[in-house]
Amino acid sequence: MSLNPEAVVPSGLKIQVNKTDEATTVVCTGRLTMGAAANFKTHIKGLLRESKRVVVDLSGVTYMDSSGLGAIVGVYVASKTAQSELKLINFNQQIRQLFGLTNLLSLFEPCGEHNIRMP
Repeated sequence: MSLNPEAVVPSGLKIQVNKTDEATTVVCTGRLTMGAAANFKTHIKGLLRESKRVVVDLSGVTYMDSSGLGAIVGVYVASKTAQSELKLINFNQQIRQLFGLTNLLSLFEPCGEHNIRMP
């Protein structure tokens, strides 16, 4: 497994990328808000071009606002366009509620529902 250094976007969101033959895992720590959304989206979209399976671990994300939600949706759409698989795992109750309120929980629930730890 190769480990890339952390990328820190201006808002303080840290993104750590781990690549294996099977998947690219992105571990996020901090707040996914308006200040981080555009850079998060750009970073993940770049990974979707390189890997057919991207797993975003949100266990370290303490808060997500509507801009963060928009970034997640943008990345999801980009994954479909790139014919890549995007999985969100380990999201907290606040993020689960945000997905539920916007009727997006069904897109991401299979991995996030049981707090599954992947890869």
